Amino acid sequence: MTTAEDRIDALELAFGALDDPGNPLGADALLAADAAGTVLPEAEQVLDAFGLNAEFVPADVGGRLERMDLLGRLLRPVFRRDASLGFGYGLNCFFAATPVWTAGDDAQRRLAAGFLLSGRRLAVARHEVAHGNDFVRDEFTAREVPDGLVIDGSKSAIANASRATGLVLFARMEAAARGRSHSVLLLDRDELPEGAVENLARRTTTGMRSAEFGGLRITDCLVPYSAVLGEVGDGYELSLRSSLLIRGLIPSIVLAGADTALRTVARFANRTRADGRSSLDVRHVRDVLTGGFLDLLIIDCLALVATRALHLLPRQMSAYAAAAAYLAPKLVAESMDEMSSVLGEETFAQDGAYAMFQKQRRDLPVTSLGHAGSAGRQVSILPQLPYFARHAWFADPEPPPELFRPDGDLPPLDLSQPVLLGDGDPLAATLVACTDLLEADGPPHGDDSVGGPALRFLARVLTGELAELKKAFETVAEGDREALSSPQSFGLADRYTLVLAAAACLGVWREQRSAPAGRTDAFLAGPAWITAVLYRLVARLGLPLPDRPAEPERLVLDEVVARLRNRRSYDLYASPLA
Repeated sequence: MTTAEDRIDALELAFGALDDPGNPLGADALLAADAAGTVLPEAEQVLDAFGLNAEFVPADVGGRLERMDLLGRLLRPVFRRDASLGFGYGLNCFFAATPVWTAGDDAQRRLAAGFLLSGRRLAVARHEVAHGNDFVRDEFTAREVPDGLVIDGSKSAIANASRATGLVLFARMEAAARGRSHSVLLLDRDELPEGAVENLARRTTTGMRSAEFGGLRITDCLVPYSAVLGEVGDGYELSLRSSLLIRGLIPSIVLAGADTALRTVARFANRTRADGRSSLDVRHVRDVLTGGFLDLLIIDCLALVATRALHLLPRQMSAYAAAAAYLAPKLVAESMDEMSSVLGEETFAQDGAYAMFQKQRRDLPVTSLGHAGSAGRQVSILPQLPYFARHAWFADPEPPPELFRPDGDLPPLDLSQPVLLGDGDPLAATLVACTDLLEADGPPHGDDSVGGPALRFLARVLTGELAELKKAFETVAEGDREALSSPQSFGLADRYTLVLAAAACLGVWREQRSAPAGRTDAFLAGPAWITAVLYRLVARLGLPLPDRPAEPERLVLDEVVARLRNRRSYDLYASPLA
């Protein structure tokens, strides 16, 4: 039986080298398909042969989904190449299926599993959101009758609308009680009355141009009560509970695209010019490359914690998933802006060696689910912070060390366990514990020239920031919506995500240091990257900084160039690339 690691490597090799002009699945072919607004058929055939949709189906109904952290990694070979392919072929099917895995009965789970395992697709039509716009603001309605629900309405922005056999619809209930405004339905399109569902025109998008965003209109369609997921009126809660699964995957898919962007810029900067010099001789270029790589390490630490917490800390993970999904796209967007200054006019290339940068940059806002997703993630974090300030920060015990160990075992995934509001914040306790460890141990590995006093200083500053957040949120009454919706609170929530990022990175670094021989990565176990990461986070917070540590940043740049030459991924795993 193949392991998940084997499957990750096999999928990467099946696509072949992205930068090989002769590869029919390489950058040239993907860019041509993107320009035409079509999916590359040969790429879908690779995913068919691999059985990608089985990765989105829980093992208890015949699929291969057992660990959320491994699912995030399995997506990376696809999203490194083409977000349209990754989202349109499979990830959107997982997004659609999450309400089924969360609240479906046995028959509904088997139905959804049957769609995906047979190579068919699921599509989801979500409800209207306050931060929506004309592109996503229409929705379906439902009214109860003795035999079931009658569905009417249309939705114009549904991924895979015309290609999906299974439909997961969020429908607004007519005359519903407050808080019970929506229901979620699982429908088999082939079983609906003829003519009840009409395909609407496809919408063009600036990003993910090959993915189909079309519309559906449903007219006076009676469906039985057996189509309802959970109970009538459960839609809002199901949407929130589904987000607990979805958000942990967002960092992996934006990281994968940014990996390709960084590799493109690193290759541009590393080329030797006619005068024998290279762009790496310029300090700004070196800073951009190291900064971009450090951001990807930050994002991957958050991705690791957010996905593994679903297994290990189901009652505390909601804030971590939201923080990871909020911060990752923000860091990548800013990093890509910095990288464009290195590429110069090649930033706008539509073809050629550097054109993948422009495509990944354009796809990012769609893969990260845009502004509405960003605001929603902050809103889900904020109500938890007054409770954390009073009861968790500087009081909670640390999480289990397996939270930070990519190769560590996990308990089975139980989707009934995660809760919307956490009852503690053990990840913040890791920041405090690591600060204490650094103070007690002195310079890491006895090497005062790499990290040392700077690392201890940065950890103390971040722990001080947690103390300031505690003071700020202790003054806010739990449930005080007016205070929590203020610009100041949103700003503090942003700062909290950066503190969590620091804690996640410190936890990963500490566990690498203590890992047995043969199970550690020398770069991740060393103090260079963690010192440079904390410096970057503290600078972003506008807090006091030590003298800029030159040696750690030099070692990080060496790692960037080494991974470029050795064809290794820019994440925690340094995975081999085709």
